[in-house]
Amino acid sequence: MTPSRCAASSRAGFLCLWLALGIVPAPPSRAVSFGGTIAVTSDYIYRGYSETNNKGAGQVDLHLSTLSGTFGGVWASTLDHNYRPHADFDVEEYIGQRFLLSSAWSTSITATNYSYLGGRQHYSNDYQQITASISYLDRWTFSVSAIPNMVRYWIPDNPHSWEYYRTGRYPAYDVETSGQWLIGKGLFATGGVGYYLFTGSNDSWITRQASLGYAYGNVGLAYEWHNWRLDVGYFLTQKAAAQRLFVYPTASNRVAGTLSWRF
Repeated sequence: MTPSRCAASSRAGFLCLWLALGIVPAPPSRAVSFGGTIAVTSDYIYRGYSETNNKGAGQVDLHLSTLSGTFGGVWASTLDHNYRPHADFDVEEYIGQRFLLSSAWSTSITATNYSYLGGRQHYSNDYQQITASISYLDRWTFSVSAIPNMVRYWIPDNPHSWEYYRTGRYPAYDVETSGQWLIGKGLFATGGVGYYLFTGSNDSWITRQASLGYAYGNVGLAYEWHNWRLDVGYFLTQKAAAQRLFVYPTASNRVAGTLSWRF
């Protein structure tokens, strides 16, 4: 479980594991395999932020994979549209390639388009990301992501609802590592940590800093039974820095859970 796509109630709290399983080479009789997940989460947490403001969300993933390791799909979640860009849904289209390094090690590269749909949006917060990762079985993953066009906000220390500023689009970067450890039949200890770095512009008095980063992480437990998985995690975020970058509330000192079904 990672702080992002493999955290208990993150943007894809279940996707990392299910996608890893889904892109394992299919039986020889099938050149292309299809899979997916359906999940409910008590709080949609992604990279240290709650995109549902400590409320529940429904999430779904559908993907295809080939014997050669190519995969692609769509992941979606409901959102709290009270926060900018006031969208109802986060929809992510992704495509990538997985390479087997040995029987235990693999690496992959994934391109993702993040789209915000529905609601009463006045401008686009859509962005793109490319991620390179290396994994040891389903036990440990390390990833590096680059986002060339992320929307950046500047928010005061004690903001009111109207006191935030959209400063523009700048490159951002994220580094994560995560793991899960079997401690009993179907029971895992999970944990992860990440660091998000947002660049800015020295010419903007609003950003005040050319770059600003924050750390986030989680620890928890997961239980698997057949195609079902329950994740419960405790989340921490470096709040002082994180709350200056996005309008969503930070998820720190918070417990959240996700129940997912894989098919």
